[in-house]
Amino acid sequence: MKSLQPTSSPLPFPAAPPRPWVGWLTMGLTLVIWASFSLSIRAIGASSLAPTDVALIRFLVPALALAPFLPSRLAALKALPAKCWVMVACGAGLPFFLIASLGGKFTSAAHVSALIAGTTPVSFAVIGWLLWREPVSAPRLRRLALILVGVALMVWGFGAQSPHALVGAGVLLLASLLWGIYTHGLRLAGLDPLSGVMVVTYPSVVALAALVGSGLVESRLAAAPVNELLMFAAVQGVGVGLFSTLLYGMSIRLLGAPKCAMVGALAPVLATMLAIPLLGESPTALTALGVMVVSLGVVLAVRASNAPR
Repeated sequence: MKSLQPTSSPLPFPAAPPRPWVGWLTMGLTLVIWASFSLSIRAIGASSLAPTDVALIRFLVPALALAPFLPSRLAALKALPAKCWVMVACGAGLPFFLIASLGGKFTSAAHVSALIAGTTPVSFAVIGWLLWREPVSAPRLRRLALILVGVALMVWGFGAQSPHALVGAGVLLLASLLWGIYTHGLRLAGLDPLSGVMVVTYPSVVALAALVGSGLVESRLAAAPVNELLMFAAVQGVGVGLFSTLLYGMSIRLLGAPKCAMVGALAPVLATMLAIPLLGESPTALTALGVMVVSLGVVLAVRASNAPR
């Protein structure tokens, strides 16, 4: 729809004071949580919980935490166009979570981060071009290509030990496209960050309740150890479900969606480093080279976006 096309002022966010350092702080915290998300996705396979159990924890915790704020935002949520609901709720909600967890089942934590967060700048540009024919300048295209080369080196360095790893990589790239849709959806929606979390959370809770209640999906919550429940509640529920979604929305308001998508490519760098002591994953020389190339691409992209025009 023409009214939903991202222009210079598409359903603008409420005015925010120009404090870029706050945007960099919130985006930095978001990166830390995204890296933790990659590690916890890999931890699902080693736990006694089913993926839908973790999804329920991931969305139910923020749903309960945000319930007191729901009445004051009902009017804005009701006025949100259906297209924005679909883009935000699917791009970061239950479909994204289940696809990411499926891809993580066949790969590594570094794969999860590299193929989702690492390729987000590319997915953002692809979705923008497909939906609205947003042009990609030659300098931006070169920076995106550099990030993509770095991600390719990281994936090559991880090694495709089996055909399952290749399938997992393809599934994770699909999750990356969903995240690109989500980022565009946030830009279009014009909601405050708290309302943005609600759009992600409540449709997912309703869908999960229907799936679990009907017996269509497996659930092992009743037999799960308390320590596992608390771990996933802290990382997925509070960290990813509440804080990262809230912080990402704030970052987009303060820095802009394209810049946030670019900076998000640093998440696999952090995830790779954390996976060494926490999961015992050993990066190869190619992986290390890919980390440096991705970092260089992001630094160049951020410097270019800050340059005077």
